[in-house]
Amino acid sequence: MATDKAYKVLALQQGISNNKAKDLIDRGLVFVEDKKVKIARAEIHTDTIFRIEYPDDIEILYQDEDIIAINKPAQVDSYDIQDAIDGAELLHRLDRDTSGVLLLGKNRAFIERAIKEFKNRKVEKHYVAWVEGVLYEKVEIDEPIFTVKKGKAFSMIDPVRGKKAHTIVKPEEIQGKKSKVNIEITTGRTHQIRVHLASIGHPIVGDEQYGSRTQAKRVLLHSSKMKILDYEFNAREPKEIAQYK
Repeated sequence: MATDKAYKVLALQQGISNNKAKDLIDRGLVFVEDKKVKIARAEIHTDTIFRIEYPDDIEILYQDEDIIAINKPAQVDSYDIQDAIDGAELLHRLDRDTSGVLLLGKNRAFIERAIKEFKNRKVEKHYVAWVEGVLYEKVEIDEPIFTVKKGKAFSMIDPVRGKKAHTIVKPEEIQGKKSKVNIEITTGRTHQIRVHLASIGHPIVGDEQYGSRTQAKRVLLHSSKMKILDYEFNAREPKEIAQYK
């Protein structure tokens, strides 16, 4: 049976360019049955049937003359959203796989006020996630995080080089050997929630980078609520988290 590079087979099937096919695979949007295609240059049978799952539409939760709040879909880059909204600037960012509340400022005076709130740890940040294993009790994790940003960012617990990071985890629901948890972070280190949960033996479902052994279409982490200054924003859970089985 003939084989070829995955991106070439996808490009031929979909009638798109090789570069477009590579981009779709790199963004985690291409599946064969229920398995994500991870390597664009992997050899694959030429009669393999691919499925592309495009991200949900971007939902505007609220906007005024100062701020715009977005319910970011998973598999969309925060900077792509910034580029699509004329005159707006990200106040923070979410990982590509993470969905939920994403905030952008619309004028310099407000942006500077908001950045001070983040720096002074006055912003409330709440998340929901499904994690590996059974979590019965509230856990507080106060372990410093160090991030290596060469190529794909990777973070780790490091008491010497790490910066302060604080995460509060509360169990909400248990299904078999998986737990749904509510999370609050008072700091904002790269991959903080993912690293902290992995450090206590409960990596987020689908987060293979930090030890999850359960395949999922995405890392099951969602930014559910944020409070900043006099604003509060809530983003409904996507179906893959709300209806996880």
